[in-house]
Amino acid sequence: MLAIFVIACLIPYDSPNLLGSSASDVSISPFTLVFQRAGLAGAASVMNAVILTSVISAANSGMYASTRMLFALGVEGDAPKIFGRVNGRGIPVPALLGTTFVGLLTFLSSIFGEQIYTFLVNASGLTGFIAWVGIALSHYRFRRAFKAQGKDLSVLRYKAKWFPVGPLLALIVCILVIVGQDLESFKTLNWQKVGVTYMSVPLFVILYLYYKIRYKTKLIPLEEIDLTPHDVKKEN
Repeated sequence: MLAIFVIACLIPYDSPNLLGSSASDVSISPFTLVFQRAGLAGAASVMNAVILTSVISAANSGMYASTRMLFALGVEGDAPKIFGRVNGRGIPVPALLGTTFVGLLTFLSSIFGEQIYTFLVNASGLTGFIAWVGIALSHYRFRRAFKAQGKDLSVLRYKAKWFPVGPLLALIVCILVIVGQDLESFKTLNWQKVGVTYMSVPLFVILYLYYKIRYKTKLIPLEEIDLTPHDVKKEN
């Protein structure tokens, strides 16, 4: 926010170098313009270095998190067991290779054009919000179960303030974001674009129903939810 404030103070809103009527009107990054106005030589090279470092950092952290998540799924039996294996140094090589393979699919966009890129972005774009819907629901039910079982909130290391405003607000906002991704396509009845934009939603529903039917799971009553901390379970 402070960076945007500085840019707004230094660069006129009608600068020909800023975003115009289309993405093709962009000629120079706003950050590069700020450096140039400050008299910093090689501003474009500095920004390229910053952006490249940020991209590599984001890719590295994403690779690490995805690999460990796939490894955990393999250990728990929610993914093929091969992903739960590690080498002699404790590195989950199969999970790393699987994650790397999926990551390399992004380079197909440079071969087959923007359609592949759009497909990959839409396939993964809404999954984050769907995950946060699950997080909000889980937190809401956790706190209600805590109260239903007569437990004292003081034993919690962290207590969310103004409960249940937080999880309910997050739930509503995430649902609004999911629904409002491409309302224009609904208005124009462009079902092909609707299918591409919202493809994560039916995929999630299919996988969810498959899991429910296969494992015959049901909603656990608040009084029966296991609230034992994970570290305590491991000790026992």
